[in-house]
Amino acid sequence: MATTQYTEAWLTGPNSTQFYTRTYTPESTTKSAVVFVHGFAEHVGRYTHFHPMLAARGVAVFAFDQRGFGLTGMDKTGKKSKHSSYGKTSWREQMADIDWAIGHARKTFESVALYLMGHSMGGGEVIGFALQGEKGAYKSSLEALNGVIATSPLILQTTPAPKLARWVGTKVGTILPSLLIPAGVKAEDLSHDAEFNNAYLKDPLIKQQGSLKNIGDMLSMGEVILNNDYVHWPKKLPLLIVHGTDDKVTSYKASKDFHDKIEAEKKKISLYEGGYHELQNEPNGVKEKLADEIVAFIEEHLSEPSVPQEIQPATETEGQKADAESPADPARSKL
Repeated sequence: MATTQYTEAWLTGPNSTQFYTRTYTPESTTKSAVVFVHGFAEHVGRYTHFHPMLAARGVAVFAFDQRGFGLTGMDKTGKKSKHSSYGKTSWREQMADIDWAIGHARKTFESVALYLMGHSMGGGEVIGFALQGEKGAYKSSLEALNGVIATSPLILQTTPAPKLARWVGTKVGTILPSLLIPAGVKAEDLSHDAEFNNAYLKDPLIKQQGSLKNIGDMLSMGEVILNNDYVHWPKKLPLLIVHGTDDKVTSYKASKDFHDKIEAEKKKISLYEGGYHELQNEPNGVKEKLADEIVAFIEEHLSEPSVPQEIQPATETEGQKADAESPADPARSKL
């Protein structure tokens, strides 16, 4: 059991949606901050063991349950928005939500370097956000970033879904975008740690489902990123991609292809030999190695773009929360 301390709050984001958020603030000096975007069908509670590793090294973390997932999509206490439901999201909304989250972090941590980080579906999203910004949308948020970090990003699936099934899903999705369909991930494919994998199966905030719109967008946009939009990567924006070579969920080869294609002045891909999809849950020192690599990348690029000085500090007060959770607390977890 590990005691972790964080600030949790419900904050109003785009479309007046209430987002469940957590903020990990270093006990000592805050040297930098990360906006974290979780993966498909999961939530920020699954990182209760990992985000403190960053905070202990001076890196603050602002994380939020994405639209349609975690408590943002499933809270039963009346705090979530009435229009919010499980799986109800789209690429367009996700880009706007990330822009909002960066804006919040800029206000909260105005004087430190800011990074955007995502895992799995979230990894694909943060890469996609950087490409969108270069084309004009969300340019202010993009210019505030010192770097982007993507772990096991969903650019392509390791085993792609049949093209016919995707075509049918796309057509039906135009009529019933929020229709939920099975979209399970084998727990044994997540990591080599049986405890974390079993907690995933028992987690009440995880459904083995997704909406047609969400699934269609995340798969099709990954292909667009790899085959077309890679040319829009901002040359001066540093990128770190970390991927396991035995990932059965998302393709490490697609990550390498994307890394090789972009014309970034500072880019790095780190492949973990034999690593599964959730490196942050891997045993035998892997998760610690991942945290060290992320912090090293952050510290290396502290002098990159700075946040505009006109941004004012955040004024909202968030209640402090300290709790003792197991590394894979099922009551507060997600992908």
